[in-house]
Amino acid sequence: MNVHKNASMTPKGRAHLVKEIERLGLAAAAEAAGVSVRTARKWRRRYAAVGEPGLLDGSSRPHRSPARSDATKIERAVALRRTQRLTYERIAERVGLSRSTVARACQAAGLAKLPPLQQRRAGPRYERSSAGELLHLDTKKLGCFRRPGHRVTGDRTQSSANAGWQALHVAIDDHSRVGFSQVLADETSRSACTFLLAALRYFASLGVRVQSVMTDNGSAYTSRRFAKLLHRLGLKHLRTRPYTPRTNGKAERFVQTLLREWAYAYVYPTSQHRTEELPHWIWYYNFHRPHSATGGRPPVTRLGLCGNNVLRNYI
Repeated sequence: MNVHKNASMTPKGRAHLVKEIERLGLAAAAEAAGVSVRTARKWRRRYAAVGEPGLLDGSSRPHRSPARSDATKIERAVALRRTQRLTYERIAERVGLSRSTVARACQAAGLAKLPPLQQRRAGPRYERSSAGELLHLDTKKLGCFRRPGHRVTGDRTQSSANAGWQALHVAIDDHSRVGFSQVLADETSRSACTFLLAALRYFASLGVRVQSVMTDNGSAYTSRRFAKLLHRLGLKHLRTRPYTPRTNGKAERFVQTLLREWAYAYVYPTSQHRTEELPHWIWYYNFHRPHSATGGRPPVTRLGLCGNNVLRNYI
């Protein structure tokens, strides 16, 4: 029980009561303390039996619990959950306990959520030695809205029916982690090519010449239009393994950062306002936001622009 140590009738108050009983007598001390004679007698008896420790609050747990579940059954239930990964219902049926008892025992043992059968092997981590060697590309669909939706308001009754969709295109440099993004109408090959050209112009303004790009196997990136553009620009195209998005993990992580810190971080009146805010956030991300992969410094510092006129112009 959490009570203030100086509150009335806590260990300190009970010790005072015992002293007053010796001085004034049982009835007078109880009346002065505002407790019954029975209560005063109880604390005097406990103090006489064990001293100061007898004035502390004791546990309300009963000395005996005849209806308590058998400890052996509890141990067996936890073992079945850990080794055979059975559901609470099947364990309860097999062991002879109620489902709620099995659930409490498994939760106390940290087995409420079972771990995966096989631990996922971490993929090899890599980082190109210089900026521009590899540019990661990816896309993410975003819903349009004419008023704030439930993602930020929590009210699912407020929606923008038939508002359509937009495509968030992202590009991030493998070495420096400098990023670039645009919101386009769709994820088609035409939009992918338009975005790639815009990304190349952006990185060129920072003095970065892109040599190769990495994408997933989406239809826009496997199209002839995209392949012809890469050939014309002299860029090498690397693709991720099928069903292995972690190969393009830097772009995937950049998308999640965009969603968390830009797309869903503010209550935008409309999706148009959200789109207009994107260039400002990209500028903040590259030139001011600390990045864990760059030693807690903004990504642009890896381009060697410190003190350069380009950096001063952007800041």
